[in-house]
Amino acid sequence: MIATAQSPLQFSALADYLEKDFLPEGIGLRHREGSPDSGWVLLDFGDVIVHLFSPDKRQYYRLEELWGRTAQVVRFTG
Repeated sequence: MIATAQSPLQFSALADYLEKDFLPEGIGLRHREGSPDSGWVLLDFGDVIVHLFSPDKRQYYRLEELWGRTAQVVRFTG
């Protein structure tokens, strides 16, 4: 999963929400890397990896392009 966070506060809120929301499903956080201040946070839930980027870091790294032409499952805009 790749998502964009607009501020360090939003990074923390998204990461905390995902960690709490996955737990009842038996999916625990295995590893967290990066920091909101760096513009990138990785959350490793085992079968699900979440990349949270600031807008500029997401544009710079363009992870979506690593997999070539894939179908976008969900796009949230705000």
